[in-house]
Amino acid sequence: MKKIVFALPGNEALAKYFANTIQADLGVTEIRNFPDGETYVRILSSVEGKEVIVVCTLHQPDAKLLPLLFICNLLRDLKVRSICLVAPYLAYMRQDKQFNPGEAVTSAYFAKLLSLQVDRLVTVDPHLHRRVSMKEIYSIPCEVLHADGLISEWVKKYIPNALLIGPDSESEQWVSEVAKNAGVPFIVLEKIRHGDCDVEISVPKVEGYKNYTPVLVDDIISTARTMIETVELLKKAGMKPPVCIGVHAVFAGNAYKDLIKSGVSKVITCNTIFHESNAIDIGEIIAPHLL
Repeated sequence: MKKIVFALPGNEALAKYFANTIQADLGVTEIRNFPDGETYVRILSSVEGKEVIVVCTLHQPDAKLLPLLFICNLLRDLKVRSICLVAPYLAYMRQDKQFNPGEAVTSAYFAKLLSLQVDRLVTVDPHLHRRVSMKEIYSIPCEVLHADGLISEWVKKYIPNALLIGPDSESEQWVSEVAKNAGVPFIVLEKIRHGDCDVEISVPKVEGYKNYTPVLVDDIISTARTMIETVELLKKAGMKPPVCIGVHAVFAGNAYKDLIKSGVSKVITCNTIFHESNAIDIGEIIAPHLL
């Protein structure tokens, strides 16, 4: 039976790519807001008995969650066979423990909520920090895909004589893999985070890399404070203007403009979140998992 792909608002390009690549139908919906702000959802395609793929990257998730829940419940009412959620960026992964008394462990709550709505989840590089596996909080099958291979290919193609720089010790395994596949050296920063926007960074000795192009790599660029501080340190060390690469272009507030102004050569991200910096397409690594 032919599958059908639906896009939540803002995900149309990826949904169309998936539908064309796996030869699925592209579903038609009407999703809008009433004057009072409540959400209206209507499905205009035939879905009974079909395997459904819903594409919804979960950047700024609070505004996206209700439309997603409504469409999933509507699909159940219309008697679909199954629902697979493709969330290239998966929100609510950072708060994975109770740091202070009375705090909500929102990663677990969010996982429980999504697990009740869909049968399967496909995502890219979720922020698994203190957790080993998605199974710790999700009760549905989860396919976790990785963008490191695509980043390696991009670096190899566009940045001659690159030096990869990881943001902290936790990134070493990931950054080392990107560097290995790209055939370039890497170093890792020493970072102490005092708060959401207060980060203290030191750069290991870079005297031997003055002729290299620094490439700062991270999974999520949110406030961009780590990268901005690193750019300043690299300037003082006499390094070339760096290229900044992130998997997820969160860019809270003025983070993107601030990063550009800091003196970087360019900022590159994957299209897990739609942004003007998108240059690395993750569609090709997701599509085979939707067949």
